[in-house]
Amino acid sequence: MTTHQRVSKHTARVPKARVDKFSERRAELGEAALTTLAALGYARTSLREIAQNSEFSHGVLHYYFSDKVDLIICSVKQYKARCVTRYDHAVEGATTYDELMEGFLQSLGDTLRDEGHVHRLWYDLRSQALFEEAFRADVVQIDKSLEDMIWRIMSRFAELSGAPSGMPPSATYALFDGLFQQALLKHLSGDATAIDAMKTDVRQAISRLFAAPVAAPTTLVTSVKAPRKPRA
Repeated sequence: MTTHQRVSKHTARVPKARVDKFSERRAELGEAALTTLAALGYARTSLREIAQNSEFSHGVLHYYFSDKVDLIICSVKQYKARCVTRYDHAVEGATTYDELMEGFLQSLGDTLRDEGHVHRLWYDLRSQALFEEAFRADVVQIDKSLEDMIWRIMSRFAELSGAPSGMPPSATYALFDGLFQQALLKHLSGDATAIDAMKTDVRQAISRLFAAPVAAPTTLVTSVKAPRKPRA
């Protein structure tokens, strides 16, 4: 059952205006609980534990969310939806291969440094989906949105380099997601070089997929003197 289905079940036979308010309040609570969820992780959380570490009562959380799975998925989906738009802005603003490269690498580095704890929660959730069926539909949906995001970026690299990608979308996403996840683990372990190393690896991977366009050589124009006419 996806988050949308959970909300629909929770609000069955309720007037639309109340359903909209209910959904808005869920979104607010999910956003507010994100920091606590990211700090505790899946295994150590319950609605009661989240309530104790936030400003909301257990009763309020239980009213808007059926269980901790419902709350965690709501929070992560909202965060990932925002994350996707951040990279879209980097693509839209780039007019050259080098601009796109630097913008993409900057966004990756900023995300890892500033929001690594939230991405830790996402990877925890994705791992749990291997065991918990309740997570799978939403995790697959989130994963597909991230794959589409990476493919939009790579498609833009293809346009700017004039060379098509030699890998399908799923394999391309797996490549960059794997590099990000490895760097995240190193970063959380205190490796001060993790972000720069990730940027280097990503740059090399993109360079293998799409060669940077070669600038056209500058043509040197030399003046040719007309031959002198012989004197009469």
